[in-house]
Amino acid sequence: MSDLWLQDPRDALRVGEGFDLSAFDRAGTPGFTGDKAAAATLMAERGALLSELQERLYANGRSGGTRNVLVIVQGLDTAGKGGIARHVMGMVDPQGVALRSFGVPTAEERSHHYLWRIKKALPRPGLIGLFDRSHYEDVLVVRVDELVPPEVWEPRYNEINKWEKSLVDNGTIVLKFAMMVSHGEQGMRLMERIDRPDKRWKYSVNDLPTRLKWDDYQQAYSDVFERTSTEYAPWYVLPADRKWYPRLAVTEILTRSLIEMDLRWPKPRWRPDAQRRRLVKTMTPEQLAASLAETASTVQGAIDESVDVNLEAAKIRDGHADQETRDSDLATIASRRSDLETDLATTLEQKRALLEELSPELAAASAAIVDEGTKKKGKKSGKGKDSSAAEEPSKKKSAKKQSTKKKSGKKSEDKAKKAEKKKAKKGK
Repeated sequence: MSDLWLQDPRDALRVGEGFDLSAFDRAGTPGFTGDKAAAATLMAERGALLSELQERLYANGRSGGTRNVLVIVQGLDTAGKGGIARHVMGMVDPQGVALRSFGVPTAEERSHHYLWRIKKALPRPGLIGLFDRSHYEDVLVVRVDELVPPEVWEPRYNEINKWEKSLVDNGTIVLKFAMMVSHGEQGMRLMERIDRPDKRWKYSVNDLPTRLKWDDYQQAYSDVFERTSTEYAPWYVLPADRKWYPRLAVTEILTRSLIEMDLRWPKPRWRPDAQRRRLVKTMTPEQLAASLAETASTVQGAIDESVDVNLEAAKIRDGHADQETRDSDLATIASRRSDLETDLATTLEQKRALLEELSPELAAASAAIVDEGTKKKGKKSGKGKDSSAAEEPSKKKSAKKQSTKKKSGKKSEDKAKKAEKKKAKKGK
């Protein structure tokens, strides 16, 4: 499905030299050749990958990492800013997202520098922050509504650039999206809000006065793009007349940005072998034997999923790369798999030894089970040799879950039958 993007959407949507907002096609789908249905399918695929990458980012933040992502969404009323929060951020774990909507400043906020409230809302390390409106309101609304004189808002462009540069220098990925809806489409959406009882809460009597200043806002946005789209924090201008396109584009750009961070699962600051030995002292031999029996399949499954994510990420990243680059990436992924499987072998060896210390009889009985699991692991380890293994990892996971559900359901049925037999015996 990624082939539906003729080019990286960051290249298709980035504000370049000579960008003309007045000539911008707000019903277009730059860089994407599919339709709404194809976009929905691709969104689902990307959502699964995005969720995995976001979890890695979150795990790194919890383990002392300093990287984070700041997504800024700007746009006039009805442009679809809320849809980005619901449809894009809704695909990842909510504990890894910091959502903040900026409205009219409070009295306390007005008493501080305009960036004060923005800095307070920045995402912690490991999080994706989403700003629905942002500090750019202070060079848009304050300018158009003449809340402060030009000599106050004019210097803010450079100040914003310097501040965003400091964020990037400290490890934050800054993604700025401007959702540009056409005048005609905005009118239709506002009318729908007035007409529908379930949408009236979204309408404000201030929406119409803002709409009447359309040309002023278009000029203000044009100046924002010209003066604050930088190499380190560029603006991506999204045509917003088709609601599905901005959601797809933001998902794709966010996913690709996380891929380029090359996130790996963080290594613990403690020794697994030492902690495993301590934990075993709190377990019965039977519990350790049960854990040992599941180790090969459970850990191998996690390794396979991790490799699937890496392969899918490489496929997206290397879409237009030469064969040498692709081969290099596949070799790196294969090396990581080898390291993980070596760790699994070490884990199995230690757990066997620990069980042998506790119960030689159980250790002997468990050996056959573990050996069988290791054989299955060996068959699976052929994955990761070529990019074809990454074509449909989300479907593989789905099939795996369905298989697990069927097995679980069968076990439940067996238990129920046994319970019925016991009741029947008691009745006799």
